[in-house]
This record gives sequence, C-alpha cells and structure tokens, in this order.
Amino acid sequence: QISRELAKRRIVVGVNVKDRDLGGFVAELQQKLDQDLKLPDGYYLEYGGQFQNMQRALSHLALIIPVTIAAIFFLLFLLFNSVRYAALIILVLPFASIGGVFALFVTGEYLSVPASVGFIALWGIAVLNGVVLVSYIRHLRDEGKSQFEAITQGCQQRFRPVMMTATVAMLGLVPFLFATGPGSEIQRPLAIVVIGGLITSTLLTLVVLPALYRKFEESRV
Repeated sequence: QISRELAKRRIVVGVNVKDRDLGGFVAELQQKLDQDLKLPDGYYLEYGGQFQNMQRALSHLALIIPVTIAAIFFLLFLLFNSVRYAALIILVLPFASIGGVFALFVTGEYLSVPASVGFIALWGIAVLNGVVLVSYIRHLRDEGKSQFEAITQGCQQRFRPVMMTATVAMLGLVPFLFATGPGSEIQRPLAIVVIGGLITSTLLTLVVLPALYRKFEESRV
C-alpha cells in the first residue's frame, strides 16, 4: 500500500511505548536517529500520533496554567481586598505541588497531560482549604482576639472542615489508582497527583500557613 499526504509518499512506522514517558522516549529516539541515520535528499522524519497530541496539549497547558494561577490570584484579591492575603493563599500551590511531584516519583509515573490537569484540580482544592482557614482567622481577629489566640483557635476550629474536604476528594479518587481498563492511563496519573498533593498541602496548610499568617497579616490600628 502506498500512502500519500500533501502529494508526498508516506511510510508509517508504529511504536508502542510502555513503562517510560513518551516525551523522553521520543527525545532519545531523535538523538539516536540524528546520529546514526542519514536520509537521502527529499526524505525527512515526522513524529506524530500520541506524541504529536501530547505536544499540542502541553503547548495549550503552557498558556492555561499561568492564566489559571493569575485568575486564582485575582479572585483571592477580590475576596480579601488585599494583595498581601492573596499572596499568602497562593503559597499553598507549592505546598500542594510538592506532594504531587513526590507521588509521581514514588509510583514511577511521569509528568503527562493527565498529571498536569491533576495539578490544576489539586490547586483548586488546596486554595479552598487555605481560604477556609485564613478567612476564619481574620474573622477572629475582627472580633478582637489577639493574633496568637486567633491563629490557635482558627486552626482548631477549621481542622475538621479542612480535613474533610481533603479526605473526601482523596477517597473519591482512590478507585482511579487501581484502574486497569481503557482510560486508566488518564485516570491513574491524575489520581496520583491529586492524592499525593492533598496529603502535603493539607498538612502544610494547617502547620505552615498559620505561621506565615503572622508575617503577612496587615497592620491593625
């Protein structure tokens, strides 16, 4: 069979990649072919299929992720009417990302498009928990409590809502961890990122965020 594309003959060589990331495999393949393969004039190689789709999706994510973070910051600014408190809540994003990256490393998964989408979902949950905690601490401060009392009581009173939010989200994704059928290559990385990230973000939100609040709190008359 002679296939043509754009009035040119085309030969397709199919490869199934298993137990390693697609991007790393293609990069290594390109390097070896550039070194060992000399094509005649008029011949060239193109890498398509899932790799092409992945490249297209990653280029979209490179735009979507900064826009998402900027949108979250803007909404936090509208909520608190303060750049300082918005920046404080944004700090939960690295807290969450640490766990997501570590979970990918432990499980042997790679940063793929589903994993990137998982990070976006994870950030939403982490920001919600941060808002719940900081909002209540500010409420206690408005009632006249000292900074130490407000932080201590706020962590005690909001411990259960923060833990419930994270626990419910994690339990809902547990079945995805053991998925083996069609679609598991999408479900598993997403679940790994969200579950791993929620573990670290919840712990750090309840421990580190209150400590940072003391530095970020706006001066009161």
